[in-house]
Amino acid sequence: MTRNRLLPLAALLLAPLAIPAAAHHSYAMFDMQKTVVLDASVVRFKWQNPHAFIEADITTKAGTERWAIEMTSPNNLAQEGWKRTSLKPGDKVKIWVHPLRSGDRGGSYAGVKLPDGSTLGTVS
Repeated sequence: MTRNRLLPLAALLLAPLAIPAAAHHSYAMFDMQKTVVLDASVVRFKWQNPHAFIEADITTKAGTERWAIEMTSPNNLAQEGWKRTSLKPGDKVKIWVHPLRSGDRGGSYAGVKLPDGSTLGTVS
């Protein structure tokens, strides 16, 4: 087989492998039309690829709930002014999230009010 015939064949064989990568960034699990504000105590801030995460304890009438908040990549967060040291365990913050559609304790990060009163992301 000539090289000109091998390239289209290789592309055809590899195309199904690219489909899962495109699906990785779906936000279908989050209710992007709804935003909730959480008074939170940071448990852990994970500055990692492909997504940073905030684990936080939220005080409710029934007690304390542990929430997992998914963020975008550290590169994108750095462009918003985030640093790997922006949050520390024990920080008392207010976090704006798009909650999980399932009702589980988690969401997609929208914004945060830091302990010093400054904000990052979309807060309203």
